[in-house]
Amino acid sequence: MKSAIRTFSLACMMGLLVLGGCTGSSSYNGSSSTEMSPTDLGPMSTQVGNFSDIELPVDMKWINDESMAIKTDSFEGGILTYSGRVEVSSLKQFIVSTMENRKWKLVGEAQSDNILLAFTKPNKTCMVVLEEGFGGKYGYTKATLYVTVDVAAAGRLNPFGEPVN
Repeated sequence: MKSAIRTFSLACMMGLLVLGGCTGSSSYNGSSSTEMSPTDLGPMSTQVGNFSDIELPVDMKWINDESMAIKTDSFEGGILTYSGRVEVSSLKQFIVSTMENRKWKLVGEAQSDNILLAFTKPNKTCMVVLEEGFGGKYGYTKATLYVTVDVAAAGRLNPFGEPVN
């Protein structure tokens, strides 16, 4: 059964490669320059939800049905799920790199079938679970982020919204 699935997957991938090569358009504008201006490049990453200090590659798309968010006077957070055609190992490297650049501290990592990354900031936590989907590295990878922000701690307030001395 696994052999049949692999054969079918390989045949589909080969078909996509052949069709992908036929869909390109070529135009000659008389210039031999192959340089691209910086404005021709698309964005490399996008902000996750309303959290400006968490980024994912633009290839990762938000899955509304598997996500939820909460915001109160003293707490903000949620479970945010994304999926995209990226290799799980490169997605892990991207997340670790961008989180460190945004001053998050990697405090834990575990790996079995899935990869778990745990990050903290003074009043924030973010756990990321990376899961490779059907098709292995040629399939869709899912990233689920569990984010908590203690708004009260950030504003020097107790959980009831009262100032702390």
